[in-house]
Amino acid sequence: MLSRLIHRLGVSKNRITTPYIKNNRRLPDVIAAIQVMGTYKFYKADFSTWSDRIEGSNKNDLYWKNIFEQHPEFFRMDSKKEKVSLVWRRNYQKLYDVDREEIITKEDYKKLDEKSKERISRMPLNNSDISTLIETAINLHSREIEYKREKRWWKTPLIGFIGVIIGAEIKATGEYLPKLIEILEAIIK
Repeated sequence: MLSRLIHRLGVSKNRITTPYIKNNRRLPDVIAAIQVMGTYKFYKADFSTWSDRIEGSNKNDLYWKNIFEQHPEFFRMDSKKEKVSLVWRRNYQKLYDVDREEIITKEDYKKLDEKSKERISRMPLNNSDISTLIETAINLHSREIEYKREKRWWKTPLIGFIGVIIGAEIKATGEYLPKLIEILEAIIK
């Protein structure tokens, strides 16, 4: 009976954590990635390149791959899962000449040889676009923190309620002491 009540109330040992509140570095890292990936001359690169561009070392490529995979609201991988880009920037046409730092026409693009086409990317984001993405990340992070707070409001009354039920059960049967310990451990975690 008591186990079913606990299950219905959603108390569980397995807690779901979201990427935004997984660690204290997450939001600053997402913001840094947005800034770098939004302005770098090439819109798409491998994880090692982004690691080097974002933090000055290409040794954390797996860490950055994890960040990119856990935040599909901002980042997308190519079909081979080897390179990543900002979703917003992927929507621009590939008509940005990284050497001249200007947009070229479709006709000019068609005239380029294959080697020259490798120097064509998607236009970098402007400051307003980057600010919008950063504000979105901050808002998503804030909502997750608020959601986590809202999820905890019921724990104190629930513990009191469970204590009353268990007290009555112990008085009546004396059988629920091990169950009490198990329930309280689940709630505390």
